[in-house]
Amino acid sequence: MPRTGRGLRVSIRKILSLCALAGALAFSIAAAAPSAADLQKRAAAIFKPLPKEMSSPDNPATPEKITLGRMLYYDTRFSKNQAISCNSCHMLEKAGVDGEKTSEGHRGQRGERNSPSVYNAALHVAQFWDGRAANVEEQAKGPVLNPVEMAMPSADSVVEVLRSIPGYLPLFQAAFPGEQEPISYDNMARAIGAFERRLVTPSAFDKFLEGDSKALTKEQLAGLDTFMTVGCIACHNGVGVGGGLYQKIGLVHEYPTGDLGRAKITKNDADKFFFKVPSLRNVVLTGPYFHDGKVTTVSEAVKLMGWHQLGRELTPEQIQSIVSFLGSLSGTPDAKYIARPELPPTGPKTPKPDAS
Repeated sequence: MPRTGRGLRVSIRKILSLCALAGALAFSIAAAAPSAADLQKRAAAIFKPLPKEMSSPDNPATPEKITLGRMLYYDTRFSKNQAISCNSCHMLEKAGVDGEKTSEGHRGQRGERNSPSVYNAALHVAQFWDGRAANVEEQAKGPVLNPVEMAMPSADSVVEVLRSIPGYLPLFQAAFPGEQEPISYDNMARAIGAFERRLVTPSAFDKFLEGDSKALTKEQLAGLDTFMTVGCIACHNGVGVGGGLYQKIGLVHEYPTGDLGRAKITKNDADKFFFKVPSLRNVVLTGPYFHDGKVTTVSEAVKLMGWHQLGRELTPEQIQSIVSFLGSLSGTPDAKYIARPELPPTGPKTPKPDAS
């Protein structure tokens, strides 16, 4: 039936009232949302921008050491079957991870834990999920001798391989001048560590922390506010947005895992289920997540952390808001710095691959 004039006027009044209410609500939300300047001030007390390099007085970087370290990082010849390198599990072209739940090692064996990204890792309080290596130099030694990973039988066998490749001697001599025996297992690790200490990925969030109020989108700003307000910053703070401390997984609500975490290393029951808090830099690119690699999406990871660590059931809106902010932590490495180098040719005395 045709609408009467009175009915039309009532409908128009209702529409206008709803528009006014929506406008008032939008104005209220906008007024309540913190400004970029306010968020910068809050964030400055919690986070720090990435440095250009993560230097160490114990292992000063030189161009020669970095050049050698880059080659060693990509070289598969000091794995038992000569098929695995550092880059096999920590792929520099893929945000420093392999995208696997756990990485494949010698003879197809799988490790117990997810391989974290190598980017920005030198900033962390320690290396590995359980912190068993103090720094990236010490970490570089571990997988090479691990029977599940690169499976070399001993440090001496690694040195034997390196010495059998003629092109490595002048490179080690240049990287470690004045040393009587420059090719050593420790120097191998120092060179790899020096290379890794410049694997930094500055992002939009760093620009924001450095003063660019327009570096983040409206959604990312709202997500930063949510991230700080709900309590994520209790663990994910500092220059790495994590990586600076150990925490129990399942702090509030138990997380189902049989992995004892740091307790395996310390033999202290108080360390059961404690792991190094992962850095969230590049996190949207580095799934799957958690020490067990069981979580495939960053949204699910945020939801679970809200429940298990904070005791909060985050709303879908809060989760999406936080994920938007996490996108601002994705950075781009220097393409020239990470480019795969030409490796020195194998020598006549270089051991053959051993698939056993």
